[in-house]
Amino acid sequence: MKNIFFICIVSLLAFTGCTDDDENLILKGDGNITYPQQKPNNVINERLFDVINLDYPGLEKAKAHYEAGDLYFAAEALLKYYQTRTDAPVNPTLNLMNITKTEEDQTKADQALTYRFYVKNFTDPKDGLPYQLSKTDGKLNWENRPSDTSDEYPKQLHRHQWFIPQAKVYRCSNDEKYIQSWIEVYGDWIFQNPKPETEADGIKPWWQLQTASRLADQVELFEYYKNSINFTPEWFSIFMTSFADHCDYLTQYPYKEGGNILATQGSALAFAGTLYPEFKDSKKWAETGFNYIGNQFLEDGMHHELDLSYHIDVVNTCYKLIKLIDANDLGDKLAPDIKSSLQKAADIIMQFTFPNYCEGTNFDVKDYNNKNFYVPGFNDTRQVSWNRSVLNNNFKRFAELFPDNEEFKYMAAYGKNNIGACPDIEPKIFPNSGYYILRNGWEKTSTMMILSNNNSGSTVLQPWSHNQPDNGTFELYYNGRNFFPDSGVRDYYTYSGSDASTVNARRAEFRQSKMHNTLILGGENYTKTQGKYLSAGKIENNTEVVVFENPGYSNLTHRRYIFFVEKKFFVIVDEGIGEGTKTKPVSIHFNLCEGTNNEVIIDKDEKGAHTNFASGSNILVRTIATNDNDNISLTKTTGKVSYNTIAELSFNRPAYYIDMAAGKRDAARFLTVIYPVDGSTDGINITGSMKQEYDANGVSCSVAVGDKTYSLNYQIQ
Repeated sequence: MKNIFFICIVSLLAFTGCTDDDENLILKGDGNITYPQQKPNNVINERLFDVINLDYPGLEKAKAHYEAGDLYFAAEALLKYYQTRTDAPVNPTLNLMNITKTEEDQTKADQALTYRFYVKNFTDPKDGLPYQLSKTDGKLNWENRPSDTSDEYPKQLHRHQWFIPQAKVYRCSNDEKYIQSWIEVYGDWIFQNPKPETEADGIKPWWQLQTASRLADQVELFEYYKNSINFTPEWFSIFMTSFADHCDYLTQYPYKEGGNILATQGSALAFAGTLYPEFKDSKKWAETGFNYIGNQFLEDGMHHELDLSYHIDVVNTCYKLIKLIDANDLGDKLAPDIKSSLQKAADIIMQFTFPNYCEGTNFDVKDYNNKNFYVPGFNDTRQVSWNRSVLNNNFKRFAELFPDNEEFKYMAAYGKNNIGACPDIEPKIFPNSGYYILRNGWEKTSTMMILSNNNSGSTVLQPWSHNQPDNGTFELYYNGRNFFPDSGVRDYYTYSGSDASTVNARRAEFRQSKMHNTLILGGENYTKTQGKYLSAGKIENNTEVVVFENPGYSNLTHRRYIFFVEKKFFVIVDEGIGEGTKTKPVSIHFNLCEGTNNEVIIDKDEKGAHTNFASGSNILVRTIATNDNDNISLTKTTGKVSYNTIAELSFNRPAYYIDMAAGKRDAARFLTVIYPVDGSTDGINITGSMKQEYDANGVSCSVAVGDKTYSLNYQIQ
């Protein structure tokens, strides 16, 4: 009740801005504002003095006023301390001397004045503007949920995404109407949305991601606004207690699923606790925040959600935390392993980068026909988010943090001017996350295959999972083109709510196992994703081998051998091992790149496909029956690919699958050759054979391309 009382007082006083009270303000020569008359104690939130450590150096005046019972003067003294503190911890992400605003910032700030609050990815279809919140009896309708929006709308609304743009506009214009708007709106939000007594769910205002996003902004908002004439002791007491509420909530309720949400939660706490040591619980907040960050990466360096978008986001979060640690001489007390973890995580980003990065160009993310992407699209990765300049900014940060790493220097310089050292072209195995990379160079003309074999258990089968049941799938880049782009994802932003069935149906379509380049049983999705790396090595003819498997079904395990022959072309041996092959057909699926009927051609009789792009960058694919008794057939189909979450970046593409009927055997085996060609595929003849008996410990096959025959034999080490 006490909170409600003084918030109501502030609603009447602070929210009116510079009006009749202005004549009572005195601006002193030192630039500080003083109030000649004490105001009643009840305009101050008393809890301010419960959360602030009044014994902290510099708060002596505030403590004296508090002990004398003068809460207003005590709050005023605290505010002046924050306005003038010179030895404050450093926020390396904020430079108040170099604030700039964009036209977009100005638009968001001005729209907010009329309660049209920017919410990412949502606008009113009637006018294309942000949805407007109504105001009744002096209160905004924070329960607003337009009928044509999803559950993501209220989530994003409660993250207050227009506050920072509004603050930037204020700093650039010194127009007090922007801080008046912020105080009115945020004060109303605090009044209507007090910290809950229990943990909130995803759509609620205090769900962890909403709370962490707000706290991360509050750290900056206070610095933007604290010297304003409208930042009164009354408002200060409300803002700071709300700040403490956010920190306490995030400390009490770590996000149980971990991942990027816990990382965001941890970062917000680490910054809040470090930058505002005057709070009684600041040390606890900072320690908790750094502890949340400590469990983000697997041993091989990949973020545990196995999604490159989140991986890069969390890497950037860690980068900011390292800058915070360094700027404030925290040493390794709070996060002893964060720097070593980050170096491995940064290497993941480098290894995942396609060879066109060094010689490519940036693309306009609104150009839906431009798919000149630089990273693979596995799982929920939004490829349009990671254009060339975004990647380059990451590599510059890595080169700064790890000055002895010559490869980061090379990537930061786009491989030019003899800066740094080009990364090597050895196979890269990330056994914990299940990613395997084969490449023959870092030039635009090079070849690179990246395979995904996750170990997510049953979680991946949930519609909200950022992983997909796609073990064994791959992308193949050659000479400027990705010939097997991952299916990607639609409708990333909504997992539940009134439209969940429609949204999840679209997500499910792209997530299907058959939408990926892998082996499946009976046309059904995997029921298990427990990928296991088995072996890698080199054999004669400068050939590299990677072997892995996944028990995708209770009665069938898919084992895949990849031979990178002469570091030029690929031979894939697929084995469907188990009783399932005796009762259901086994099929291998290939989802090709987009192209016209004359550019991407399915060769039904030859059990494969080829491309005929005028650029001269093409491939030839052939699957060969491995046993005279195993008749195989090809069926054309239509695949789908999505490069982002929106319909405009989702496309149909040619696809096919090779079917092997159920039969009495130990394993259903397929032999496939993928042969990149600089020019036309005409006249290239590919044949092959495999040792008749299935070998649980290895494989022996032979492939002929034209007149040259390759014997490919490998025993699992």
